Amino acid sequence: MALSATDLYLKHKEDHDLEYAREEGSGGKGDPLSVHEFHLTRSVEESKAINNIKTPCIIISASGMVSGGRVLHHLVQRLPDARNAVILAGFQAEGTRGRALQEGAKSLRLYGQDVPVCAEIVEMGQFSAHAGKSELLRWLAALPSPPKQTYLTHGEPAAAQSLQAAISEEFQWKAAVARYLDTVPVGE
Repeated sequence: MALSATDLYLKHKEDHDLEYAREEGSGGKGDPLSVHEFHLTRSVEESKAINNIKTPCIIISASGMVSGGRVLHHLVQRLPDARNAVILAGFQAEGTRGRALQEGAKSLRLYGQDVPVCAEIVEMGQFSAHAGKSELLRWLAALPSPPKQTYLTHGEPAAAQSLQAAISEEFQWKAAVARYLDTVPVGE
């Protein structure tokens, strides 16, 4: 999805305003996608080839919680080197590799091997794609009519219970936190 969005920016530069980036004194240098070398990798092979680059580089990956995908080969290569930094851009769920890194793990199990974590780990939660309680309540308030029942199926237990209480209090709706193996009849 990120590649497709970037393709749109590149294809339709006339539809987005880069004036701030070009303003004198703003620190901007023009088009942020016009750098010396900017590569979008679409295949696993292209992504793995990034590991052959030994000069400084920035690798942007979509697996924000380090739960799988191409980012894992990059981490195997980059985590042991203290010259590297891994930016965790968003919420890291309990039990994920991203949470382990966030909490200071000294090694990470990747592809059956323990990989030492020497790289700097930087948290940037403000870039999370996950809505918080206030955003979810605002979204629910815009519904044209209340649902018969609201089920919360995502989030850590304390956060889900807090949202359940807020929904019940603010809207007087039936809200429940789904539990493992719960079943719900649909369409009745």
